[in-house]
Amino acid sequence: MKLLAVPAFSDNYLWLLHDTRHAIVVDPGQAAPILECLQEHRLALQTILVTHHHADHVGGVAQLRETTGARVVGPATERIPEPFEPLRQGDTVDALGLHFSVIDVPGHTAGHIAYYAECPDAAPLLFCGDTLFSGGCGRLFEGTPAQMLASLGRLAALPGDTRVCCAHEYTLANLRFARAVEPENAALQAYSAACEKLRAQNLPTLPSTIAKERAINPFLRSRERAVIASVLAHAPMTNPHDEVAVFAALREWKNTF
Repeated sequence: MKLLAVPAFSDNYLWLLHDTRHAIVVDPGQAAPILECLQEHRLALQTILVTHHHADHVGGVAQLRETTGARVVGPATERIPEPFEPLRQGDTVDALGLHFSVIDVPGHTAGHIAYYAECPDAAPLLFCGDTLFSGGCGRLFEGTPAQMLASLGRLAALPGDTRVCCAHEYTLANLRFARAVEPENAALQAYSAACEKLRAQNLPTLPSTIAKERAINPFLRSRERAVIASVLAHAPMTNPHDEVAVFAALREWKNTF
């Protein structure tokens, strides 16, 4: 099974998974890059997985469905180009011999979902859209800080070797903020240097892993003493023991960083 990060727009990745014959694509905001990739590798598109309704994730869905006949699956409560199969927490999607579990991860949008699958001969896969980024998390456009904190907790509980397939190349910017939050985090410093080398070669920093994100991502570490101390120094609050308030202040800090 081969995993490709297909670039689109200025910083999107359209993830394409294939077995040399058939393919899955995740969040195709543009059809053209995927059609080119399918032709180059002589692949038949089987399934389109959608995590949420934003245009840079669904803009190419209709054309790909019409051109290839692929099935479309996506979050039941969001505006996904019809027709599609609606999914909720606990549902599964079978494609390319893999069983993808659907995880509700509201926060970035109200009905955002993620897809997790164990792979027979490789580390598990997580397609998390704009919920979890390497070194960061999505903006709260429709959900609440409490929802996003809980959603990130669900993802952080996945096996450490899980490959984290985020939808954007935001890593270097996220890591600059992460270093401001935890300047003494040695794992973060080493990861930042490695990612800077990759981007200097125009290579993706993704996929990351859940274990890596637990070690370096401030939004998965908002209960750590060092992170709490930095948040309080930046934005003092009356109840520093309120986990949601700390997380909300951390997210607001990133918004204006």
